[in-house]
Amino acid sequence: MHAAYSYHYLPNGIRLVFLPTKKFKTISAGLFVHQELSREFAAKNALLPAVLEQGSRQFPDYLTIQRELEYLYGAGFSSDIIKSGERHILAFTLETAHGHYLGENGTVLNRSLSILGSVIGDPLIVNGAFREEYVNQEKNQLKKEIKALLNDKIAYAHERCLNLMCSEERFGVYKLGRLEDYDKINASDLYSYYREILRQNPIDLYIIGDLEAGQVLEAAGEAFKLSRRANTDSLPGTEIVQPVEEVKHYTEEMNVNQTKLVLGFRTYTGFQDVLHCPLLVYSGILGGFPHSKLFTKVREEANLAYYIMSRLERHKGLMLISAGINDDDYKKAREIIDQQVADMVLGNISDVELENTKRGLINQLKSKQDNPNQIISFHLDGSVGGKIYTIDEMVAGIEAVDREKIVEVARRVELDTVYLLRPGEGGDQENGR
Repeated sequence: MHAAYSYHYLPNGIRLVFLPTKKFKTISAGLFVHQELSREFAAKNALLPAVLEQGSRQFPDYLTIQRELEYLYGAGFSSDIIKSGERHILAFTLETAHGHYLGENGTVLNRSLSILGSVIGDPLIVNGAFREEYVNQEKNQLKKEIKALLNDKIAYAHERCLNLMCSEERFGVYKLGRLEDYDKINASDLYSYYREILRQNPIDLYIIGDLEAGQVLEAAGEAFKLSRRANTDSLPGTEIVQPVEEVKHYTEEMNVNQTKLVLGFRTYTGFQDVLHCPLLVYSGILGGFPHSKLFTKVREEANLAYYIMSRLERHKGLMLISAGINDDDYKKAREIIDQQVADMVLGNISDVELENTKRGLINQLKSKQDNPNQIISFHLDGSVGGKIYTIDEMVAGIEAVDREKIVEVARRVELDTVYLLRPGEGGDQENGR
C-alpha cells in the first residue's frame, strides 16, 4: 500500500499534493489550474493548454520541448482540458523515469518540474501576447475537433442530451466551448485572460514517486515561482439539486442508420452523499456491465439494441442510459428499459447481479492503483467533488452496499430528459417525438 498523501502550500498559494510510494520506478507530476465552467470562457479555457504546450520562453517550440523530454530518458508530457462537474480544469501531466534507477541523484526531479514550470509560468510571449501562429493553429485544431463530434454519433447524442438537459446550468457547457467563440479570440486577449486566472485561481500540483517530502518541496518551490496571490479565489461547487418539473422530450434528425436513444436522469446524489457508493452499485446493476439488467433484457433477450449502457456523471449526480436501436423499436425498447428502472425501485435484484456488480466495480477501483495518472485523477475527482476517498474506503463502501441501500437510491432517481437522434434530413423538435 502507498503511504498517506501529504499536503503543502507553496508561498504563492499553489497546493502541493505529494504521495510517496516505492511502487513505481517513475516520477509522475500533474498540474491543474481550476476555473469555473462557463459558456463565456469555455473556448479560452480549452485553447490555453494546447497553446501553452507549443512552447515557452526557455523551450520556444514543440520540437525543443520534445528534445528536452528525450534528454530526460524519454519523459512524457501532455496537456488537456478537463470538465469535472461544473469545474473546467487546465491539466498538464509529466512522467519520467526515477533518477535513482539512472544513477542520478535528484536532477531528474528538478529538470522535470522545471519543464512544467517553464510551460506554465514562463510561456512564449511576443509583444505582450501569445505567439499568434500558435494560437491560430490550435484554434483551427479545436474547431475541427468540435465539428468531428458529429462523426461519432454515440458521443454526439450523449453530449447533446446533457446540453439540452442542463441548458440552464453550467454543466450544459461543452468542454471545448462553442465553435463561434473561437473566431473572437486573439492572442493578446488570450494571454491577458491566462495571466488573470494564473494569478488568482486555485492550482493543484500532484507529485507521485519514491521521494522525500523535503526534496519535493524544494524542487517545486524552485520550479513554480509564479507571481500569484497567496489567497486564491474560491470557485463555486457543482449544483446537484435541480427539480424536474416535467420530462422534456427532444428529437433530432440526421443521416444516421440507427436511432440513438439517450435518457437523462437526476439522481440527486453527489460525492459527499452517504449514498454515493450505493449509487455506483445501482448504475452498475442497471447498465454498467455485460451482466447488467439493460444489457441482458434489452439486447440479449429482446434483441432490441445494438448497444445499451448506463453511465454516471458523478460530480453532477446525473445518470444517462444510452442505446442504439432500430427506429421502429423505440416503443418496445422504452417499455423494457422503464421496467428495469422500476424493478430497481422494487428491489428486484438478484444476489448474482449484486455480487457480480460489486466485484466488477472493485476490480476497476483496484486497477487504478497500478497507474500513477489514474491515482492522481482519482484524488482530483474527490477534491473537486468535496470528499476525498481512498481506494480502500471506496472498496469498503461498495462491499457494504445492500439491497435496501440500492432501493433508497433508486427512489431518488427521476427521469428528466428523453433525447432521440433519428434517421432523417434534419430539424430539431422540442417536447415531442
